[in-house]
Amino acid sequence: MLYKNLAKFYEEVSSTTKRLEKIKILSKFLKEISELDKEVLYLLLGDIYPEYDERRIGISSQLAIKSIELSVGIEKEQVVKEWKSIGDLGKVAEKLKENKRQSTLQSHTLTTEKVLNNLRKLPELEGKGTIGKKISLITELLTSASPLEAKYLIRTLIGDLIIGLKESTIRESMAVAFFPEEKKKESAEKIQQAIDKSNDISLVFEIAKKGKINALEKISLEVGKPIKAMLAQKIKTISEGFKALGVPCAVEYKYDGFRLIIHKKGKEIKLFTRRLENVTNQFPEVVDYLKRYVKGDSFILDSEAVGYNKKTGEYQPFQAISQRIRRKYNIEKIQKEMPVEINVFDVLYFNGKSMLDEPFKKRTEMIRKIVKNQKYKIVSSKQIITGDEKNAEDFYKKALKDNQEGVMMKSLDAKYKPGSRVGFMLKIKPEERDMDLVITGAEYGTGKRSGWMSSFIISCRDSKTKKYLEIGKVGTGIKEKATEKSDSNISFNELTKKLMPLIVKEKGKTVEIKPKIVVSVTYQEIQKSPNYNSGFALRFPRFTALRNDKSLSEISSLKEVEEDYENQKRNYKYG
Repeated sequence: MLYKNLAKFYEEVSSTTKRLEKIKILSKFLKEISELDKEVLYLLLGDIYPEYDERRIGISSQLAIKSIELSVGIEKEQVVKEWKSIGDLGKVAEKLKENKRQSTLQSHTLTTEKVLNNLRKLPELEGKGTIGKKISLITELLTSASPLEAKYLIRTLIGDLIIGLKESTIRESMAVAFFPEEKKKESAEKIQQAIDKSNDISLVFEIAKKGKINALEKISLEVGKPIKAMLAQKIKTISEGFKALGVPCAVEYKYDGFRLIIHKKGKEIKLFTRRLENVTNQFPEVVDYLKRYVKGDSFILDSEAVGYNKKTGEYQPFQAISQRIRRKYNIEKIQKEMPVEINVFDVLYFNGKSMLDEPFKKRTEMIRKIVKNQKYKIVSSKQIITGDEKNAEDFYKKALKDNQEGVMMKSLDAKYKPGSRVGFMLKIKPEERDMDLVITGAEYGTGKRSGWMSSFIISCRDSKTKKYLEIGKVGTGIKEKATEKSDSNISFNELTKKLMPLIVKEKGKTVEIKPKIVVSVTYQEIQKSPNYNSGFALRFPRFTALRNDKSLSEISSLKEVEEDYENQKRNYKYG
């Protein structure tokens, strides 16, 4: 397929925000894609490989800027200036190529095959001269590209297509394109199930194009290939949960750790995060626990890894072990410093059989048969099955006392739906708290937020040193447009205008802000964190208000943050 045809599709589908119009445009385009060009499906979502594949393009904005600079023959400063003005590197490339009229004299016609070939070489490059080789591969494409093609090449490179196309839109469009109207709903469901099991939209496209629903049903789980975790909906009270699920239901700890999907096939074990990252090498002790304490020749388990203090035995917040996911070196050292316990709460596949369609009651019973509990190593999750509200509330309080996030409530009859946020698995966590803080930094956005500051550094004050110490980064609770409603009742544009005169220093798209604008922020909890100079981080912060009525002396102090952190550890009152 000619890349210009794909670029024209990108442009057309991004021209409307209406879902049905996008489906109409995409379903027509899907019919035009041959089976030989099936990998174009990855490009539709801005990828170059299936979602389960760990390889990513991994190109920074700075590398993209350098490539634009070389391909159009202008100074870097001019590219950066345009970027700050437009806010979208893709549009910058398009504009500069448009200005450079000799780009129309390109000697090559770009195909999607050529684009994929060059882009797939990028993550493979290592060692000396890597940056130069990457720039060479990118500039080769940009030099041959038309302005429109350059726009979408750059957006693909930096992982931000900005065309408003989601997996669900592709699912609906496949159903429209390849199945009769009366089968549209059923086929859309089967397509989604096939995507959830395979995480390979190109494979599903190839099968769906033949128009046979039963062929989609043959796609099954594959041990060793990561799948998306099932997600829960949020509720506020235990009684609300019983009303939604019926009684009795399962009530489990909601652990304050990170999701770990475990695959075992024979002697081979793989560990994946909820984002499908392979972290097996980072957790050698977990591999050992699975070999020693879990029965079965092959299985896929859903679990949560939770950190704990080796001296006190107390469970630690996620922040305390988050480094382990990213660490590639000195594994043995960090393993001793930040040990984890694996809490298994679901089984998706066991000894050659998919468990997805089995009721949760059967799946949870199997876990308790195959997992030999070893505290601080691997255990089945803490669970009660009850229809009594007081029992459930007492269990919730116990979870908080054990330094966990809250509880999960699960229907005993429910299937497991990978990648879905389902109404038969619910989560309850403590109510949010609030704090008054000052904005001390920001970062300009991209896409629909281009030209605006869209991510803001918030700080508390140190009463002793009179300095402002960072405690988090926030970008939610703010309106996209002045006419919309939001928690804070202020838009990105309005907030940017207030902060522009207060810019002290700029570096690329990041700015340092003179402390003046006080804001109220809600958050779920305070965690210790090495990422900010206060030593703390707010979890799930959200803008709620501009506080023009408050002075800098009235914002939360570091001492108050420290006290709130200690108080939250002692406060286990059910909300």
